[in-house]
Amino acid sequence: MTIEEQLRLKLRKIAALFEGATTTGERRAAAAALDRVKQTLAATGATAKAPPAEPTIEMQFTLTDRWQRRLFAALCRRHGLKPYRYKRQRYTTVMVRAPERFIDTTLWPEYLALKEALDQYLRDATERIIREEVYRDTEEVVVQWEE
Repeated sequence: MTIEEQLRLKLRKIAALFEGATTTGERRAAAAALDRVKQTLAATGATAKAPPAEPTIEMQFTLTDRWQRRLFAALCRRHGLKPYRYKRQRYTTVMVRAPERFIDTTLWPEYLALKEALDQYLRDATERIIREEVYRDTEEVVVQWEE
């Protein structure tokens, strides 16, 4: 199994953890639950007459790395959210409208777990490539005190 395949498997496991799925039946139930979450999110924004069970808030995220922004945006879209940025906002800013509890208990923890898995993969891949193609000693530089 290649490193990329291992990463893909790990990402699926993390997603399954947040969806609570370990078997085929649980995955189907998780998919149905995900659909219900998407419908709920759509309903809270669409119904102006009836007060929503949980109010939707606008949340601002600052993600300085391009890949972090892409991961976060993809995760938002997966959950049926539409990430956006206002005119004149920095590229590092991502805005999302969703119930606060959903952001705090699902979206942000899942993002952090996926981000850590990708960061670890990139650290390992960089270390391996430097070791194999540049020089086998990849340790940090030694601190030299002035004499």
